[in-house]
Amino acid sequence: MSLTLLTGGARSGKSSIAVRRAGRLAAPVVFVATGQAGDAEMADRIAQHQAERPGHWTTVEAPTELAAAAAALSPGLSVVIDCLSLWVSNLMGRGDDEAAVLEQAHELGRWARSYPGTVLVVTNEVGAGIVPMHPVSRDYRDRLGRVNAIVAGYAELAQLVVAGRTLTLDPLED
Repeated sequence: MSLTLLTGGARSGKSSIAVRRAGRLAAPVVFVATGQAGDAEMADRIAQHQAERPGHWTTVEAPTELAAAAAALSPGLSVVIDCLSLWVSNLMGRGDDEAAVLEQAHELGRWARSYPGTVLVVTNEVGAGIVPMHPVSRDYRDRLGRVNAIVAGYAELAQLVVAGRTLTLDPLED
């Protein structure tokens, strides 16, 4: 019964760390994927991620209904959710307003905190760069930042991944 949030920049090693950690656990692993192959480049990225994980793992695709897909999982599994970044993008593309996205993040966090198994959640840190010029890009950055903070608030462990290394973040202060 633990939730770990792994955040960091693109290609920082977050997914690889989540896959390695899940692979070391005794419980069967379920990989919950939020990515969608909307173009050839994204299809290649998805294929690369699939090649990193063992073929006997179960994959659940949940591009928008992440909390519902997680809630439907059997107890006692090791769960890798990869990633919140694409999930938020998919929700925005669907037209979900910010309040709906944040409520879904809380729903996911509550599920993960109480799930009888290990949950590893991967997400991108997008707030460390320049302020985007376009309002949609700023909205995405802000929503993802809030979603990350919400899920991290439910997490037993939150780590920043840089160059394949982790830095443990201090626990949430009251």
